[in-house]
Amino acid sequence: MVGSGKGDGSMSDEVNHPEHYCQGSIECIDGIESALGREGFVSFCLGNVIKYVWRYRQKSGTKDLKKAQWYLNLVIEKD
Repeated sequence: MVGSGKGDGSMSDEVNHPEHYCQGSIECIDGIESALGREGFVSFCLGNVIKYVWRYRQKSGTKDLKKAQWYLNLVIEKD
């Protein structure tokens, strides 16, 4: 599963592992993957890549680009 450390290998900051997305024993991204299946999850991730790249100049700059990169890494892992 994703929340167990996949992505970029570093799951300790607000880009890669925000605390507010981990409650109980299941991380939100893992629940989304389980609910959507592989193809749906890949589409979800690609949508987030587009969202974060689209808005990065207006909102969080480099932080949004790092979030986009994190989601793109998930797509690469699932390919």
